[in-house]
Amino acid sequence: MLYYFFEFLEQKFQFPGATLFQFLSFRASMAIILSSAFTLIYGRIIIRFLKAKQIGESVRDLGLEGQKEKAGTPTMGGIIIILGTLIPVLLLARLDNIYIQLLIATTLSLGVIGLVDDYIKTFKKDKEGLKGRFKVAGQLVLGLVVGSVLYFHPGVTVKEEIRWQGGEKPTNFQEVFTPEKKSTLTTIPLFKDNAFDYSNLLSWISPDLKEYTWIIFIPIVVFIIVAVSNGANLTDGIDGLAAGSSAIMVLALGIFAWVSGNLIFSDYLNIMYIPNVGEVVIFVAAFSGALIGFLWYNTYPASVFMGDTGSLTIGGVIAVIALIVRKELLIPLLCGIFLIENLSVVIQVGYFKYSRNKTGVGKRIFKMAPLHHHYQKLGLHESKIVARFWIIGILLAVLSIVTLKIR
Repeated sequence: MLYYFFEFLEQKFQFPGATLFQFLSFRASMAIILSSAFTLIYGRIIIRFLKAKQIGESVRDLGLEGQKEKAGTPTMGGIIIILGTLIPVLLLARLDNIYIQLLIATTLSLGVIGLVDDYIKTFKKDKEGLKGRFKVAGQLVLGLVVGSVLYFHPGVTVKEEIRWQGGEKPTNFQEVFTPEKKSTLTTIPLFKDNAFDYSNLLSWISPDLKEYTWIIFIPIVVFIIVAVSNGANLTDGIDGLAAGSSAIMVLALGIFAWVSGNLIFSDYLNIMYIPNVGEVVIFVAAFSGALIGFLWYNTYPASVFMGDTGSLTIGGVIAVIALIVRKELLIPLLCGIFLIENLSVVIQVGYFKYSRNKTGVGKRIFKMAPLHHHYQKLGLHESKIVARFWIIGILLAVLSIVTLKIR
């Protein structure tokens, strides 16, 4: 809103300083400051409200050290993250941008699903919360919407750098890239010619099948959103782990959005230029600021838990940002923390069932899953586990960024 207001002031009255709001870097800086300030100041008020309404965590006895002390800690703290993100975005971002609209819709829809889940757990005293099939159904619907918009919307386009075989390369950056076009191109990390078109999955059968690429593309989008969203949900098991790990991932994605939305950087790094994707940096700045501000209250010992309201939302938002900047194939590396948490559960459950069928006695590979509980069972303090997971997350984020040049 402020973007349009100051644009009006600059056009009509040449208001001093109004042009600042035209600069992405200024609005991104303001977004991270506003979101951090909101979560720090109003976060405390929201926590007091949750305590007053006795919206506390009901902790199952898993035999973990310090677990009983967490009973009654306010949950649904994901509301803090959602408000801390959306308020700066609504104030500072261009709301006519299709990518911003998608991210707002993702935040609200997954926030509502998580809120219903937390409500059932807290007020209905049902530890299972929202039935899994309803939760997944909501994620599937969101995935269908996101996939359809990314595939069919005319504003979702790319420009590729022209490969010059000879002669003098133009000095005008606009001439370095092909015209905007609809495309299902994405990026394969570590390959020199790293552009991959989803349409190739069908066109090798027959070129006529290329127009039906959406049959493959949309289910892939759905799978990515469901997988990353649930990965974040599983990671949210000890104080500060999900919020801190997510902040690292989001900041890395912000760098990808910045370079992919800038003609000069896209030319230098020899990557596809995605028109209008630079606006995603505003959302990333607000989102990361909200996560960092939330960590003030969520680090050990936590004053508030994000609940499914937060964990489902942050996972879904990370997935959609990765899809928007066409770095979804980097998710296994960048979101490696989510991946290993997911895999630990799959391996644990799978091996237990396999060994039970073979021997009649179910066996376990880990002392407990997800993986962070395994280390708790080994006697490590949760703050040490979180710090080490953060370190791994930072290394994975750096490796992900380095793939821009290593091919």
